[in-house]
Amino acid sequence: MSDDNKNLSDDLNDMLGDAKEGAKKAADKVSEKASDLADDAKEFAGEAKEKANEFASEAKETASEFADSAKEAFNSASGDNKKILAGILGIIFGGLGVHKFILGYNKEGGILLGIWILGAVLSCVGIGLLLIWIPGVIGLIEGIIYLTKSDEEFYNTYQVGKKPWF
Repeated sequence: MSDDNKNLSDDLNDMLGDAKEGAKKAADKVSEKASDLADDAKEFAGEAKEKANEFASEAKETASEFADSAKEAFNSASGDNKKILAGILGIIFGGLGVHKFILGYNKEGGILLGIWILGAVLSCVGIGLLLIWIPGVIGLIEGIIYLTKSDEEFYNTYQVGKKPWF
């Protein structure tokens, strides 16, 4: 039996050696695969970073274009709104010079408002009614002129060119 035990012990040692060798090969293969996967992951990360940079630069460019077009649209829209607002206020409240204040002509608006107030004070004397009507007619005429001009012409004449009267 001792030979059998010895043979059995040798067989077990051989099997244990084979198992260790198999485990070592498996560990080497796993290590090799992990290294390959790490390399692939680094390559994928580099590609992803490159794509993200491309996307970010495209997004910045698109955002810049959008901001420029939004500014342009806002500027043209605010010019349109000033035209319509100044025209309507010129027709309705022209005697008070409100349309002049909207366009930034404070001196001219103050002149119309002052004449209107002077006319209101002097309205108990006959001349006051004339002083109230003069700025009203001026406002009516200017309101009609504002509304009949094209957007470009209005913008160039009254906002860029700063033409204060008619």
